[in-house]
Amino acid sequence: MLNTVDLARLTDTLGYHRYWVPEHHGMRGVASSAPAVLIAHLANNTHNLRLGSGAVLLPNHPPVVIAEQFATLTALHPNRIDLGIGRAPGGPKSAVEAVRPEESRTATPFHTQLQELQNHLHHPETKAIPARGDNPPPIWLLGSSTTSAALAATLGLPYAYAHHLNPPAAAEALHHYRATFNPTPKPQPPPP
Repeated sequence: MLNTVDLARLTDTLGYHRYWVPEHHGMRGVASSAPAVLIAHLANNTHNLRLGSGAVLLPNHPPVVIAEQFATLTALHPNRIDLGIGRAPGGPKSAVEAVRPEESRTATPFHTQLQELQNHLHHPETKAIPARGDNPPPIWLLGSSTTSAALAATLGLPYAYAHHLNPPAAAEALHHYRATFNPTPKPQPPPP
């Protein structure tokens, strides 16, 4: 973890704009099981970097918990937090099952989980505390397929392609994202 802090400090002094940390479980030597905790520590040890998750794996968590964590980070570090969301499991099966069993991870479709997260951050009726009255962090969708690119484009979300996971599909996914991007997506209604 100390190497992560040192690298973040270096990138901050070199003038880089963003520094993101992933969520993975059961990986020795990688400080990535709790992105929100690590981002808070990095924000306290840097001055200018936008810090974010690359990505929080939404199926592993209730959307309201992610909204509360990242709204809190944004309240503590205004204009410095990005919320990258992904849907991959994030580690070996035994570790992922310990985080959240498959039946819980897949009980609700990913696009519905993402809508719920957006509702918690943006709609007055369901806003996560302390997001109420604050600017919520921007949500980025991360993915390695045209499916994730299409979802990001439809929702008008920024998209980051995970090239290291699927290099052959990069050009097609990014082309699809750019060609179908909707800068003014239809607002999603809050849940009942």
